[in-house]
Amino acid sequence: MSLLSLRDVHVRFNTAAGVVRAVSGISLDVAVGETLGLVGESGCGKSTLGKAIMRLVPVASGEIRVEGVDVAPLERQALNDMRRKVQMIFQDPYGSLNPRSTVGRSIAQPMVIAGWKPDAIAERVDTLLGWVGLPADAKQRYPHEFSGGQRQRIGIARALALNPKLIICDEPVSALDVSVRAQVINLLEDLKTRFGVSYLFISHDLSVVEHIADRVAVMYLGTLVELGGRDQIWRTPQHPYTKALLAAAPIANPRLARARQRTVLQGELPSPLDPPAGCPFHSRCPIAQERCKAERPPLRQVANGALAACHFI
Repeated sequence: MSLLSLRDVHVRFNTAAGVVRAVSGISLDVAVGETLGLVGESGCGKSTLGKAIMRLVPVASGEIRVEGVDVAPLERQALNDMRRKVQMIFQDPYGSLNPRSTVGRSIAQPMVIAGWKPDAIAERVDTLLGWVGLPADAKQRYPHEFSGGQRQRIGIARALALNPKLIICDEPVSALDVSVRAQVINLLEDLKTRFGVSYLFISHDLSVVEHIADRVAVMYLGTLVELGGRDQIWRTPQHPYTKALLAAAPIANPRLARARQRTVLQGELPSPLDPPAGCPFHSRCPIAQERCKAERPPLRQVANGALAACHFI
């Protein structure tokens, strides 16, 4: 049984301009102890999917299960119990912390809600701060007194407070300086090894995902276009969109950069208010044919063993 299982998940938002199809039929699993990287351009629905798993946005249809339990019908106490197992680290480390609360109170909040005793909470806060590399006296200070990297460490400590089994990392290093990103990624990897926690790691930064992920899911316009092991995706990408993403990612070695095959995307990213019929990628795809305009390709196993949604691979 998977730790997290999604089946045909749809998320839609009603706006004055029409219905936004943010997530359209996503199915995937996260295993115990696994890091699944979720990548794609900004606006493809990655963060919305993460929030849907946490029940922070409503699901229009489909099924989300945590350890086999459907999260959709959960009410207050059952939902709180689920959130003890699944926590979230947000993109903006400052915006996710209450500026009027000390760091200690922010980290303690999940334990207070869970009904922990004060002495146990105080001891746990000190332990958590040590795990993320911050001094114990940090609990008496306020978020504005810390750097961006330190604030993200505070967010990680809060996410770990209740010993979750899965942490959804929503662009956790995108707001940080390059020099700090590696430190936070190394911390997440260390915590995964130490506690066996699983991650759904959402990012548009492919170099970060390559470093931390065991498997990778590629999203485009609310749909899943490729899913496979990290090496499958990086060494033998199959879907034209995946190839384009990798071609656009920076490479430190100039020789490798010159040798890399380029896949140039045509046109603009379609609006989720009016997604294309058939394959959602056909309007920008370099190998699209008439069939692609009418028929949506299923996610199926392809030559390298990964799954891809394309009629012609």
